[in-house]
Amino acid sequence: MKLTDFVHMDSVVPELQSTDRNGVVRELLQSLADHGVVDQELVDPLVRATIQRENQGSTGFGKGVAVPHVKHDKIAKLIATVGRSSHGVDFAALDRSPVYTIFLLLSPKSDPDAHLAAMEKIFRHLQRDNFRRFLRQADSKEAIRDLMVEADEL
Repeated sequence: MKLTDFVHMDSVVPELQSTDRNGVVRELLQSLADHGVVDQELVDPLVRATIQRENQGSTGFGKGVAVPHVKHDKIAKLIATVGRSSHGVDFAALDRSPVYTIFLLLSPKSDPDAHLAAMEKIFRHLQRDNFRRFLRQADSKEAIRDLMVEADEL
């Protein structure tokens, strides 16, 4: 599995406008809806489900990144998008630092193995200092897409 297999590049938000966790989740889900990846009527239920998952334990694992994720009955296939905040967002990260890069992952409840494989792929890349640093500096969809393609080649 590659990042480019499930990250919907057109939905990437290179400069998030939201300044809080819940707003970022909504903004990323709205971007997926705006690009026809999820139905508009699913945005609110997915926001609620993702925030409910966040309230069980922050997905901000430190080093400036967070990976909010949710498994949902109405999601037909694994899909993700990425948002970048140049100002940082409080995601209640483990290291208490602001989050600058957010991967939002949506998975069908019926395929937990794909969810785990995608999470493992995302985390493997986010553990690399260079990937995190260049992703944080990427200020366009094209720059983020290029990083994803390059990461997939490693």
